[in-house]
Amino acid sequence: MTTTAAPPAFDTRALREGIERGDAEALLALYADDAELRMVDRTTQPSHPLVVHGRAEIGALLSDAYGRETTHRLEQVVLQDDHVAFLESCRYPDGIRVLVSSIADLRDGRIVDQTSVQAWDENKSWDDGGPAQ
Repeated sequence: MTTTAAPPAFDTRALREGIERGDAEALLALYADDAELRMVDRTTQPSHPLVVHGRAEIGALLSDAYGRETTHRLEQVVLQDDHVAFLESCRYPDGIRVLVSSIADLRDGRIVDQTSVQAWDENKSWDDGGPAQ
């Protein structure tokens, strides 16, 4: 009788801990060597997204993002087969908030292709209750 080992699972706990501790190195460990990450936002719009290739470029992007004085929270994560989707919220000390929605393909438990869409507060007069009156 032959048994086949299950493929390595994606580590959602490491994702949560990396995001919430702002640990770029821990997050980088979740990416395959040949991974690609696309970021879409107000300045890098869908027709011209920011695209980074490989662990070195992804590591630089993560170091920049998690090296800032920001609070990060993993709001939700969904793992199904070889796909993961997650929602992250961020807050700067001045109250500016960022919401990032990501979906990724996995291979051997690591991210190989990720697309993230981020939205930033654009009006500093907004607070938790909505626009200033």
